Amino acid sequence: MSEFKSEFEGKTLFEAFVDSSRKFSSSKPVLEDATGGSLTYKKLLIGSNVLARKFKPHVTKGEAVGVLLPNATGGTVTLLALQSLGCIPAMLNYSAGPSTVVSACDTAAVKTVLSSHTFIEKGDLHELVKAMEGAGLQFIWLEEVRESVNFLNKIMSALTSKNPIAKTKPDDPAVILFTSGSEGLPKGVVLSHANILANIAQVGARIKFSQTDDKVFSALPVFHSLGLTGGMMLPLIYGVKLFLYPSPLHYKIIPKAVCKTKSTILFGTDTFLGGYARMAKDEDFSSLRMVVAGAEPVKIETMETWKNRFEVDVLEGFGMTEAAPVLAVNTIEERKAGTVGKLLPGIEVKLETVDGIEDGGKLIIKGPNLMLGYMKADQPGILQPRETDWHDTGDIVDIDKDGFVAIKGRVKRFAKIAGEMISLTMIESLVNPLAPDDDHAVVSIPDKRKGEKIILITTSVDLERGKILETIRKRGHSDLLAPSAIEVVNNIPLLGSGKIDYARAKAMVQ
Repeated sequence: MSEFKSEFEGKTLFEAFVDSSRKFSSSKPVLEDATGGSLTYKKLLIGSNVLARKFKPHVTKGEAVGVLLPNATGGTVTLLALQSLGCIPAMLNYSAGPSTVVSACDTAAVKTVLSSHTFIEKGDLHELVKAMEGAGLQFIWLEEVRESVNFLNKIMSALTSKNPIAKTKPDDPAVILFTSGSEGLPKGVVLSHANILANIAQVGARIKFSQTDDKVFSALPVFHSLGLTGGMMLPLIYGVKLFLYPSPLHYKIIPKAVCKTKSTILFGTDTFLGGYARMAKDEDFSSLRMVVAGAEPVKIETMETWKNRFEVDVLEGFGMTEAAPVLAVNTIEERKAGTVGKLLPGIEVKLETVDGIEDGGKLIIKGPNLMLGYMKADQPGILQPRETDWHDTGDIVDIDKDGFVAIKGRVKRFAKIAGEMISLTMIESLVNPLAPDDDHAVVSIPDKRKGEKIILITTSVDLERGKILETIRKRGHSDLLAPSAIEVVNNIPLLGSGKIDYARAKAMVQ
């Protein structure tokens, strides 16, 4: 593994942002959102300084502060303000439900939450706020803060906007993101400034961005690691124009918005990309040169649709919140179908043998983008550092001779049936082409006779077990891959990131 050195080494996120404001034009808009808001680097820094000074009496350096905001210019300014104060933004998943959000706040020892009345109103999140206030959380409302800003505040901030209010170090915690909670109570993933900036540099070493010609369109929520790093921090650090859209679920509106903004790069997940394609006109994505997808496997049908209808290649990548998040990605220059691309520079790997898995093994990683550690419910607010430099991803992968990584599934996404390890992800990949306009999830539940049995949950009313079994046999796979039962539902439960919520899906059939 060649030695990798981040171009941002020795910097914090705030310092890297200030450097970008000096390096790139401070007078031209770099950030826009769906409300019509438009900010230059200069206005972003002044706005963040104004907010930081207003927040300061209510928070302390090193404190985790909840952020309950959508993809918009105000959210970006708020994040920068917290970075200036040396506080740690705890990015709250407002789609997760009141009990999960309150649990996340408890885990990170959050006392104060920054939010917006407008956002709560439009998102119909009143019950969430009620539950959070009932748990003792204090809200600071951005509208009320803005009303208190006077001319003197703006002058003071204009003079000092490039200086952080509190000094922090690159290895200090920079943000807390929460795992989906699909495997129990949400865990806080604590990433340092160095972690996030290293990942930005790693991606930048593999994918080239143009400050003059590119514009990133991001609707991925900032409580999701790809939305935060790829969809917000990376473009702004590299001087690439950015358009933020508040929800990835607006399938009819987003294609038109991409067309209107003449965006060239789109971040998404398979679920979202499939939804956009169904609603888009052929010309809606004519400005795009690159679509980068992660968070879940990209279906062949999705890739073919985007290639044939929109003449855009979907570049699949792979990552995890604990890695800030990107580990591997296909590029326009280097790509291979059926893989998530090559590992980014600076990432070392080990493959651990798993009983019953012949090709590949469990992926163990090491790199400068690897998290500081977790915050867990058993020790609220306490960073529990990684025990070693290596991290067990829980993913089963195969790496070919050219270095391309193929994801076989998660260890927890395998079922042991009649003594054989069966990939639930593989079954989904076999089922998807049989009903491409519907959604499918495969789960396993305990079975007294075989140990586990496979259940297909689908929105298709036409899928039959015999048809699935025929496809499995044609592909040369064992009959053990055939679902024992098929459950038809109106909707497959999803997490806020667009991934299938397998915990809820499993609960539906148990």
